[in-house]
Amino acid sequence: MDKMDRRNFIKSSVMGASLSLLSSPLTAIARQAGPAPGERGKIITRRLGKTGIELPVVSMGVMRADNPALVRAALESGMKHLDTAHGYQKGNNETMLGEVLKDHPRDSFVISTKVPPDSKDGFLGSLDLSLKRLRMEYVDILYVHGLTSGDDVMSTSMLEALTAARESGKARHVGVSTHRNEPDVIRAAVRSGVYEVVLTSVNFKQDHYPEVKKAIAEAAAAGVGIIAMKTMAGAFHDKERTKPVNCRAALKWVLQDTNVTTAIPGITTFDQLTENAGVNNDLAMTEDEKSSLVPGQSEGGLYCPGCPGCTDRCTRGLPVPDIMRAYMYTYGYGDARLAQDLLAGLRIAGDPCGECAECTVGCPRGFNVPVRVRDIARLTSVPAEFLG
Repeated sequence: MDKMDRRNFIKSSVMGASLSLLSSPLTAIARQAGPAPGERGKIITRRLGKTGIELPVVSMGVMRADNPALVRAALESGMKHLDTAHGYQKGNNETMLGEVLKDHPRDSFVISTKVPPDSKDGFLGSLDLSLKRLRMEYVDILYVHGLTSGDDVMSTSMLEALTAARESGKARHVGVSTHRNEPDVIRAAVRSGVYEVVLTSVNFKQDHYPEVKKAIAEAAAAGVGIIAMKTMAGAFHDKERTKPVNCRAALKWVLQDTNVTTAIPGITTFDQLTENAGVNNDLAMTEDEKSSLVPGQSEGGLYCPGCPGCTDRCTRGLPVPDIMRAYMYTYGYGDARLAQDLLAGLRIAGDPCGECAECTVGCPRGFNVPVRVRDIARLTSVPAEFLG
């Protein structure tokens, strides 16, 4: 078997029915969005807590984008807020943005990056590297990335690191990002008196959304800005990618809450840019859009809301919600490399469920946890170059 055949074989066996985003039903929905970004009218904006920053309600999540022309088009459409992270594409995402933005006036865009928790010195060292990649002296928003508990939010080393970054002028504002246990994280951020922004998962599939919404309201009342991510809830309802989420409706649904300043949907194609940019001018939900989300609220789908009981019930202590996120990245986003990077960070290898005769994790969404874990864990043995 030659190299190309082997590559195709591995991709098909690992990703199953995952299809290219360029030919997916998701893209078909995007093509219904209407006129191009430059043809739209006034952009709806909201203020980000006490930071004083005014942002369009839809911004650009750059995580999986690698096309400089797409970033330029997003800026031209009015999406002046760009969200990246220290680890995205092994640092290449920040480097790409630095190249795109080097000739733009610094006050013409708002950029955020996220650094994983570390010691104070380790965190600040990673920030310095991010700034070098971005070719900037400061970022507008600096997040501690991916915290999942109030105790983590209140970590002395992280509070000191963020305060130092802000006082040195390397970060205008500081915050925290969270994929799960969102209410606890949001409330701790408010109590800290240090965090100014919370980047949090918010979507129509969250069983605990009423509590998320309540915590968001408390943060907004305290002047803490809220930015939403994971608004598309996995982009598809099924592994085979035959049932796309109505992403335009899902994005509007999140933004009905005026306490959410902006959302950062990941954008990788011009069709998706057109789709998302259209929401910046029209937040009203049609009856069809509302009804399109109803079936997805009861289906298991690909999005894991991160129920805290999973890890406690797993006899091996596996980070089940994070592994499920890797599953979503592969089958929902069609991005096996991103999933592989996440699994590597979690130190998942081989068959994590191999030693268990019976799974003790009962998923309220009906996910067959050991089947999904074994399925996605196969990525850990695939050379990265075969994943595109």
